[in-house]
Amino acid sequence: MFVCLVLYLHSLFLAAVAQSIPDADHAGFVPDSEGDLIFLLDSSGSVSYYEFAKVREFIGNLLRPFTFGPQDVQASIVHISNKPVLEFPFNQYGSSQEIQRAIQNIQQQMGDTNTGKALSYIKENLFEERSGSRAEVPKVMVWVTDGLSTDDISQPMQLLKDMGVTVFIVSTGRGNYLELSAAASKPSDSHLHFVDVDDLHIITKELRDSIIELIRARRLHAQDITTTSFRLTWPRLLSRETGYYLLEYALVSNPEKKLSRSLSGDQTGVTLNNLTPDTDYQVTLLPESNVQYIQPQTIQVSTLPEMISPTQILISEASTHSFRVSWGPPLDSVAGYEIQYGPLPSNDVQTVDVDSSQNSTVLENLKSNTTYLVTVNALYKSGGEKALSAIACTEENDNIRYLHLEDLGSDKVKATWSTAEGEVQGYLIKCQRQLGSSSRVSVGPQADSLILNDMEAGTTSEICVMPVYVNGAGKNLCKTVKT
Repeated sequence: MFVCLVLYLHSLFLAAVAQSIPDADHAGFVPDSEGDLIFLLDSSGSVSYYEFAKVREFIGNLLRPFTFGPQDVQASIVHISNKPVLEFPFNQYGSSQEIQRAIQNIQQQMGDTNTGKALSYIKENLFEERSGSRAEVPKVMVWVTDGLSTDDISQPMQLLKDMGVTVFIVSTGRGNYLELSAAASKPSDSHLHFVDVDDLHIITKELRDSIIELIRARRLHAQDITTTSFRLTWPRLLSRETGYYLLEYALVSNPEKKLSRSLSGDQTGVTLNNLTPDTDYQVTLLPESNVQYIQPQTIQVSTLPEMISPTQILISEASTHSFRVSWGPPLDSVAGYEIQYGPLPSNDVQTVDVDSSQNSTVLENLKSNTTYLVTVNALYKSGGEKALSAIACTEENDNIRYLHLEDLGSDKVKATWSTAEGEVQGYLIKCQRQLGSSSRVSVGPQADSLILNDMEAGTTSEICVMPVYVNGAGKNLCKTVKT
């Protein structure tokens, strides 16, 4: 009976452990991976306890299929708070069970979101041998944030990327897209994820696959991909004493026309420049070893499509006879811009040429209260062109061009004015007498004169006429008259 009870209690204990510490997902087991993964965890007071728990669960699910150990994957976690807090270094846990248990025991630190301090701490401390970091394996950092930071992140983040760290960012809040895009590794669309904290599971596999692509053992990898360049990295396979590398690359569409470079045996990376935008390249790294045969590695890399300009036009500083036209983005590949504009509907088109260093110009001498079609045409150095059009409107001419005052005698003055342009709702006539009170009279939009009474002889009065529009009053015109 006692033995049965012991066995029963033991089975309950195992069941409880199985619930609290998920087993590795053997169906998704990831073989032949070797890399140091560091998680930068927003543990500040700007994150709710619920959000923190969901992020903790997300990190556990992300790491579940990996094999951990000094010859496999290693993981470390650093908290963002008032000051950086190291949850555990790379070499503390050597199994998936230990990692999962440690993640479930993580406690939120609270405090401020000093991300820049945490990044500097990682650079100065985590990628050292004493923390378990390995010099020969890829380094990957996953920064999970609600999008807020109380200090600067640009410089310490760039220093980490200069060390060869690939940066993934998962934003669960309304972060500044431009700031986060600059912080993530390139291309940002595959290294930056915006997702609600309840939907983190949606990006788990995609992010894990991206990490696997980076840390798969003995793998040639491309990063920092742009329109005309990309950087190749690989594990340390040789040394200066044991051999050298031959790097060959060619267009996938023309594999016979190869370019080659000889690289020192102690190199683990090189950047290829002056490539063609939106083009597939086949790259082969051949380790030429004088000690042993090492299998060549091949990868296909696609450069990014060339950016086009303009992709947007902005109309600003509109007045009755002018407005400013701005466009972007500015590109080095553009030789200049041709601005065409004309009133609608009309075939009257004028052209202005603008230097490539400018991204705005003011169009002047336009008709008031008129709609214009504006086209910005980018003239590329390659001979191509790209045009984009926008509608712009000048403002209504709310000026009265002249005002005439006539003394009619018998304490009367006649005010006559020119009608203003646009949809005038009426006119407001103000009279400030030298003696006595001032008066205000409103007349309809068709009126162009008014007789003012009670003007005492021998005095000077100021009379102002102001057009009135739906959205408010226009500019007034004033004159004085002596009766």
